Amino acid sequence: MVNVKAGSQVYQLLQLLAYAGELPTSCLAMIGNERVWKEKLIHRLESVQDVRCSTSGEIYQTSLVTVSGIRGKRTIRLSRGALSVLREMDTHAHQYYMDAFGRHNFSGDIRHIDRNHRVAEGLALCHGAEITYQPHMLPELSKTKKIRELPASPRFYIARDIKQLGDEELNKTSYTRYIGALFYPGGGYIMYNTRNASMKWSISGELKMVELLDEIARMSAGLDNIRSALLLGSDAGTALQSILDSALNRNKACRMDHTFPQTHFVPLNADGPRLLKILTLPDWNEKLLTALFNNSQRRQGFGNFEYDAVAGERFVYSHLDSDLARLIRLKEAVKDDLHQIEVLGYPWQLQFLREYLGPSVVLTPIEMNDVEAALHLEVVFVSS
Repeated sequence: MVNVKAGSQVYQLLQLLAYAGELPTSCLAMIGNERVWKEKLIHRLESVQDVRCSTSGEIYQTSLVTVSGIRGKRTIRLSRGALSVLREMDTHAHQYYMDAFGRHNFSGDIRHIDRNHRVAEGLALCHGAEITYQPHMLPELSKTKKIRELPASPRFYIARDIKQLGDEELNKTSYTRYIGALFYPGGGYIMYNTRNASMKWSISGELKMVELLDEIARMSAGLDNIRSALLLGSDAGTALQSILDSALNRNKACRMDHTFPQTHFVPLNADGPRLLKILTLPDWNEKLLTALFNNSQRRQGFGNFEYDAVAGERFVYSHLDSDLARLIRLKEAVKDDLHQIEVLGYPWQLQFLREYLGPSVVLTPIEMNDVEAALHLEVVFVSS
């Protein structure tokens, strides 16, 4: 028998599926131990069995999920029999699912599945980082009414829900690849997902979307001019290529990093939620730099390129923020190799940094555990 009670793994999975529609099996590493979720929980929930809802004690005989697709591109969906269970455990999630996903009707078109998976990976990332994403639990958004509520904790709004606040003409004409917006105490991000291929970028559509989100952020969260993005993906190299490919006719003014001077890459694996927790702390960048350098080392004023500190004759640059736009500016500024550059990075970033920056840059690994400890962050899980 499967018991569905608030906070349990089964409850979390059903709720996540209700707002995502379907999940790629590859995203399970972001919400817990991938082997446990895939081999034990998902496999178990595919079988028809007794399912007991703790809210009423009623027992349903049904499977809860279905898994389909070819190896490496498999998708998890709610079974039809799970809808009664979902309605009883969370009426808000049930109503959202029925409205957003055609009352349990899904297209087999690979483009529709890919779009659902892009959003699902963003939700899984937020779930793993303990960021609220359930629409009924979020403060309302408005582009006309001054709410100006500074977020006390991070919260993520799904693109399909934000779109309802745009005018009809904008929704008809704008093409954009963003999957949602994340507000946290003191800042905000627009979230994109490259997955495992270079992302197409529509400058006109994206700029219209940014204007809408600027209005919403100003009225609803007391934030002005969101110019930071989160770029999700399977690897940093592909994400960086998405930025470089976004230039229209090689015009840098049309490139993604011109619109978003801070574009942080977040990996779609167990490291992703941990990085996201760092990037959504209040005043996270200053706290991070304070933990890394003493005042005498910190950069004073501005130089010919961006760096964070000076150690002896070396200019020290921290990539612990995973900011690809800033990294591009660093490489463009030091092409002549006249400076001694040291770059700090997490171990999982080092291969990418070596390939992109070349052999002359000194790379220094910094363990994420040490950063989390310095920032007093609690790690929810570390996948094995």
